[in-house]
Amino acid sequence: MTNSRIQAKKEKRVKKTPKKKKSRLALKVFLIVIALMLVSGGAYAYYLYKQGEKAANKAYDNENQREKSDLRTEKVEPLKDNISILFVGIDDSEKREQGTDHSRSDALMLATLNNKDKSVKLLSIPRDSYVYIPYVGYQDKITHAHAYGGTQATIDTVENLLNVPVDYYYRLNFDAFIQIVDALGGIEVKVPYALHELDENDKRTVNLKPGKQVLDGSEALALARTRHQDSDIQRGERQQMILKAIIKKASSVSSFTKYDNILAAIGNNMKTNMTFGEMKSLAAYVKNGMPKVKSLSLKGNDDMSTGVYYYKLDENGLAETRQVLQKQLGISDSDLNKSNQQTDNNTNQQNTNNQQNNTNQQNTNNQQQNTNQQNNNAGNNNAGYQSGSTNNYSGSYNSGGNQ
Repeated sequence: MTNSRIQAKKEKRVKKTPKKKKSRLALKVFLIVIALMLVSGGAYAYYLYKQGEKAANKAYDNENQREKSDLRTEKVEPLKDNISILFVGIDDSEKREQGTDHSRSDALMLATLNNKDKSVKLLSIPRDSYVYIPYVGYQDKITHAHAYGGTQATIDTVENLLNVPVDYYYRLNFDAFIQIVDALGGIEVKVPYALHELDENDKRTVNLKPGKQVLDGSEALALARTRHQDSDIQRGERQQMILKAIIKKASSVSSFTKYDNILAAIGNNMKTNMTFGEMKSLAAYVKNGMPKVKSLSLKGNDDMSTGVYYYKLDENGLAETRQVLQKQLGISDSDLNKSNQQTDNNTNQQNTNNQQNNTNQQNTNNQQQNTNQQNNNAGNNNAGYQSGSTNNYSGSYNSGGNQ
């Protein structure tokens, strides 16, 4: 081999060496960057976890005394059972001067979650639906149930209407809705028509053109609430569309860094009977992306026969919806009958216990009264004896004195 060829090989090797060093260096840098991303991501995830726990604890309704629905034989577990969640949207702003517990519900949606196929059926309930409200014992608009008796009165009304258990509830005010949408950077929805609508402060500042677009929190709320250009049913469909858009945006990777603000909005403006541990179980529904969500609505017709607007539900359509929801939850009429029987038995037992307690209390009171009466009689007899003795003693003394 000639010196020139040997020199050429050496030069070739020399030229390759820097390339390998650069590749190794680039790989090291890449691994360091990935490690830093994992560490920072893990730290942020832990931070979010703690923030989520804090928000959930703040949102938990400590005044809730309801362990389970009366239509359940035992308490459900979200990780293994099919469950239902009632979303109650209220306007408790100072401008309304109604307060949290006396405001009317402006939006009602019942979500039924099937644990096996991770599907969700979402039913919108028109706010002016003419239904029986157990809390007051007569029919009225379902929106008034919350004004009469708060969240529990609304839950009882929905269960009575649909004959399915309401396991959990989320009560959100308008501030929560606006802040969540804004924290996500807006949501993309299709506006069905031109809209010149009131904002959350009752000022006509919302102006939208028809078509697909990104809305901020105030605009999304106005679109969800308006009722002037269509019906209660279409209003419910718009609310479902907006909720789906929120879920879609929230489950996207791009929203990961925005969860902090979302959690803050939730903790400050929401009440629920779901614990943080139970909330974590719902992660299974979004771990593979957007869950399958099917929208449902209640058929009916507008009614002004009394001079007041009501939405009269179609009985056949209502019966069909009940069956769909019961199937989604995997419950049957026999299950509900067992629950009702158990509730009746518990009620009867409670009534029996109350009657027994009343009887025992009455007997105790009677015994106490007899004892007191006996003591009084004994006291009177003793007083008479002492009086008689004193008179006799005085008489003997006086007669003796006279002598």
